[in-house]
Amino acid sequence: MERELTDFDLVRQIGLGNDRASEAELFRRMAPRIRLYGLRHLREEHAADDLVQQVLMIVLEALRAGRLRESDKLASFVLGTCRMTVLDLRRNSQRKERLLDQYGSDLLAPAPASFPHPDREQLRHCVQRLKEREKAVIVMSFYDEETGADVARFLGVSEANVRVIRHRAIHQLRGCMGGAA
Repeated sequence: MERELTDFDLVRQIGLGNDRASEAELFRRMAPRIRLYGLRHLREEHAADDLVQQVLMIVLEALRAGRLRESDKLASFVLGTCRMTVLDLRRNSQRKERLLDQYGSDLLAPAPASFPHPDREQLRHCVQRLKEREKAVIVMSFYDEETGADVARFLGVSEANVRVIRHRAIHQLRGCMGGAA
């Protein structure tokens, strides 16, 4: 029968690297404690679950890097990491609340229209005036959402040629739509 690793041995094994069994044992031992701490201090299931992930990642990185000075104080290190993480979460939450109080009304105000919606009939007319190849590039690029490579393969041209055709077609459409405005 194998003896259970002490915290000291567990920290040493993880610090040596590539010991997945020791890392799994760390998770098995510490996750319930961290979750309980999270439930007690954050009072939400999902927040406690998130805390478990955050704290275990921080602890694991610290152990892998050998930053725990007293290897027999693993539980204290995990508890301290929990405490600091919860304080950080609260600070961030308070900062968000202050920012919302200060700038929230600006966020809720309707955004000014940055550009008018195009006249669909005019746009249809302008697209129809394009040459067939330009029309195909525009429709495949913006309506079918094809990549430049796909359009190039379909038309039997290079991707660079597709970009040039698309650029020129957009320029023509802008001119045509501007004339309607």
